[in-house]
Amino acid sequence: MKDIVDAQQGGNAGKFQNPARTAKGEERATVALSHPETLWFNTGTLCNIECANCYIESSPTNDALVYITAGEVRDYLDQLSDRAWPVTEIGFTGGEPFMNPAMIDITQAALERGYNVLILTNAMRPMMRKKMQDGLVRLNADYPDKLTLRVSVDHHRADLHDAERGKGSFDKTLKGMEWLRDHGFRMAVAGRSIFEEDEATSRAGYAGFFAHYGFNIDAYNPAMTVLFPEMDETVEVPEITTACWGILNKSPDAVMCASSRMVVKRKGAERPAVLACTLLPYAPEFELGSTLQQAEVPVALNHPHCAKFCVLGGASCSG
Repeated sequence: MKDIVDAQQGGNAGKFQNPARTAKGEERATVALSHPETLWFNTGTLCNIECANCYIESSPTNDALVYITAGEVRDYLDQLSDRAWPVTEIGFTGGEPFMNPAMIDITQAALERGYNVLILTNAMRPMMRKKMQDGLVRLNADYPDKLTLRVSVDHHRADLHDAERGKGSFDKTLKGMEWLRDHGFRMAVAGRSIFEEDEATSRAGYAGFFAHYGFNIDAYNPAMTVLFPEMDETVEVPEITTACWGILNKSPDAVMCASSRMVVKRKGAERPAVLACTLLPYAPEFELGSTLQQAEVPVALNHPHCAKFCVLGGASCSG
């Protein structure tokens, strides 16, 4: 199956149409929720900035996914207990999570249940508001070693980071990271691998950046410095069949949808929905229902991101 690793001419036309079969008529691979470890919540798509390559199109005006409430988060945490999912981590992403005015209450709702909490943030002005700072300091003291903030640093060079996020963004994020450092928070970093350098060079650059500013972040640990590949749905990728697991020597248990689900609240919807994947918030075929019980079904790998990002790229939002 050479087409697993070599894209063919003609783009993705005709591919990713049938959840059961590929364009060639082969049985499409599916992934069962075999070991749920992380439940993600999208706190809303509003963001204080607009990045050049945001997969979720977050911006100061995009409210396609509206703010989720602490009560709604608690409802899903109750469902976790009711369904006996062995989840250990609750993740929050956006948009910018600290745009959500209930972010401190939402974080506490997860921490007080004993979960590890991971918040994805740009560490800019929304996080630096006094209400958010005071709440974070309190939670970090009340629940030591349970809270991690993963800061988006697209590149360790300011000019390349700013090319993605806007002029001056690097300095504003750096200020937020220095505040987190000085107040004893555990930090991780999310970077991008779209720049013209190999992974070793990129990680060495981040290592130098962390050392220069005294950030206690391991640049060589993929869970602490996560380098995400570019997600371009127009780039041709192969479809993943059931035979691919053996050919690639990879287990479906290693794919992100085997271990996680994400809750979103769509604008105008009566209730939140549970999605199969954090990367596909707008793809209706990856919406599994409104409850965790409904979300326990296997997921068909019926999207280009399934192949490039998760199976072939081996990426994971949780690291």
